[in-house]
Amino acid sequence: MALLVLKFGGTSVGTIERIEAVADKVAGFRAAGDDIVVVLSAMSGETNRLTDLAQQIMDYPTPREMDVLLSTGEQVTIALLSMALEKRGVPARSFTGNQVQIRTCETHTKARIREIDGTRISAQLQQGNVVVVAGFQGVDEHGNITTLGRGGSDTTAVALAAALDADECQIYTDVKGVYTTDPRVVEDAKLLDSITFEEMLELASLGAKVLQIRAVEFAGKYKVPLRVLSSFEEGAGTLISLEGESKMEDPTIAGIAFQRDEAKLTVAGIPDIPGIAYQVIGPVSAAGIEVDVIVQNAAADGNNDITFTVKRSDSERAKKILDDLSPSLKAESVSLDKKIGKVSVVGVGMKSHAGIASKMFKALADENINIQIITTSEIKISIVIDEKYLELAVRALHSAFDLGDPDYERESIT
Repeated sequence: MALLVLKFGGTSVGTIERIEAVADKVAGFRAAGDDIVVVLSAMSGETNRLTDLAQQIMDYPTPREMDVLLSTGEQVTIALLSMALEKRGVPARSFTGNQVQIRTCETHTKARIREIDGTRISAQLQQGNVVVVAGFQGVDEHGNITTLGRGGSDTTAVALAAALDADECQIYTDVKGVYTTDPRVVEDAKLLDSITFEEMLELASLGAKVLQIRAVEFAGKYKVPLRVLSSFEEGAGTLISLEGESKMEDPTIAGIAFQRDEAKLTVAGIPDIPGIAYQVIGPVSAAGIEVDVIVQNAAADGNNDITFTVKRSDSERAKKILDDLSPSLKAESVSLDKKIGKVSVVGVGMKSHAGIASKMFKALADENINIQIITTSEIKISIVIDEKYLELAVRALHSAFDLGDPDYERESIT
């Protein structure tokens, strides 16, 4: 008998028919003798619907009241799934985050989990019940409902798995697992059997949308075996686990990640003095704008250029901050380029294999793709390029590192 935490996203519970299908899957696990905790998101589109209702009343609703409102979406799905399980003769009990004491900090709309009291869930499991928990939500020390931000149900599931010492946390989505890159860009992208926490964290942070970064961080910290599977197709999915569990024959490169929603800002001709980088980056970060790649170049005339990237949606706000600072920085110019993209090659095998960078740069040179910025770490190399070459670069790198699925041609014919 295993203790499994199963998480189903919004598309998996988007209709009554899909909720019934989830109930069949859960009932199958229960029939095999496993103890089951299910974590659910709201129905697909429900969070947007509730947000729209709030904004019809207020342009900027109070964060506390938004949490009260948005938390209702998951309450609908947990009750409906519990009913569907009971209809199948599987005893089930649904609980909100407050009821199972998922305790968070006081930050509304993006709270972080501090601790979970697993006593109530454990007691329900001992009684033979399937426990169905609302994802995405918790309660602060004052009893206020809090939510964990977009994708917070993944974090709820992993946190519960850690608190309950579960054998595995399974995240069910609308894809089969983790691929070497987006199959919509590279048709023969390969479904990975396994990947390390470190690699998955990099891929998630660099644009892969399969898992939320916080959930992967949590899983890695508490060593929770994490598996990504499809709700709609059978298969073993992708297991995310410790680096020591990787197979020796695993490829040096795990995958190619990319981001389209990037913008590049350059502050040119600023004095080369101690603290100048902070004077540029500090005010942007203080405004809640996440700064990504940073490059500082010292010119022969004693001045500096500082270039960095931000999310495209934040770029105009960041440029205004820099424009206002320009006189005090003694900058010659502030420029913004919204037509860029970032491509990253990720793999723990890079630590011990030489030649990865040269192979990457050759593949791009062969396609006449100019690199604007390069940044590296032990397990990744990221480049910033013109956005119009983004998909070409992804395909070229995927081919150069031989990441394609060898069975793709056969499957496409049959």
